[in-house]
Formats: sequence, structure tokens, C-alpha cells
Amino acid sequence: MESTTASSLAAVPQQELEAEVIELLISSLNLEVKASEVTPDTPLYGDGLGLDSIDILEIALAVSKRYGFQMRSDDPRNVESFASIRALSLYIAQERTK
Repeated sequence: MESTTASSLAAVPQQELEAEVIELLISSLNLEVKASEVTPDTPLYGDGLGLDSIDILEIALAVSKRYGFQMRSDDPRNVESFASIRALSLYIAQERTK
């Protein structure tokens, strides 16, 4: 019997996953911002968190380690997935294995 199933992973409330992703980004990138200052709609690029392509690579690595799936640079969903905290959280919810 499998202890962690896809359906139990999907049961994590979106708001809880978004908070987890915010904390993961802040800690992985050593951002000088408080979690309370970041909303799920905060863009990752530009006027949002102001991340660059190197930061996105670091996020992809952290997400892969934390959630058990490989983010690929050639995935056509990347632009959409890295648009905001919410978009990244939704992508993780669909792909996660742990």
C-alpha cells in the first residue's frame, strides 16, 4: 500500500501550498523580503520579486528537491508557470510526487 498517493498530495489546500512556495523562494534565494510582503499574485520577474534567469534556475532546483519532480528548461509551460507565486504553486500541485 502506497503511503502517499496523488490524491492525498492534491488535498493540500492551494493557499497552504502558496505559503510554502513563498517560504521556499525566500529561503532558497536569500531574499530580503518578509513572507507577509509577498502575495500569491506577486510576479516573479520585473516589478514583483525582480528575479532573473539564474534565480529561476535556482527555484527550479529547489522545487525539484522539495516536491520530487524535475522541472525542465524546454517545458513550454515555463513562461506561464513562473509568472507568479500562484502560477508556480498550481504547476507544483499538478506535478508533485511528494
